Amino acid sequence: MFDKNAKPSPERQKQLDRYSKLVDALSPKSEMVKCLLRAFWVGGAICLLGQCFIEIGRTYLDMTNAAASTFASTLLVFLTALLTGLGVFDKIGQYAGAGAFVPISGFANAMVSPAMEFRREGLVLGLGAKLFTIAGPVLVWGVSASVVVGIIYAFFPW
Repeated sequence: MFDKNAKPSPERQKQLDRYSKLVDALSPKSEMVKCLLRAFWVGGAICLLGQCFIEIGRTYLDMTNAAASTFASTLLVFLTALLTGLGVFDKIGQYAGAGAFVPISGFANAMVSPAMEFRREGLVLGLGAKLFTIAGPVLVWGVSASVVVGIIYAFFPW
């Protein structure tokens, strides 16, 4: 059997050292600060846009807070889905990394991307079937968790 605590032979150690140097030379260098700043400002801009939609709903459309929040969420999902369909959101995601996938925009992108990939297979088997590939498990576990919490709350109201 292989003993992971055993010291490698001198030839093997030379191979491991050469491999380590090769990996260091060929691996792309991460620009962490630049990536973090991009993620921060793009994620913040998406959140700011959502807050603007809420304020527009409350101020100009005379909505309640709950209705304005729903309005903003719907608009963000729609805009993300539209930009994903046009191929723009992928470029934003490449630029900003995780910052572009603030939960609501990430959810919309995760729903539309598989559907766009399989759209050639038709509306039912392609678009319809793949639309919930990612979102399906989220919805199943979300509904299941809400049922469990509802049952617990029914027996132990607080």
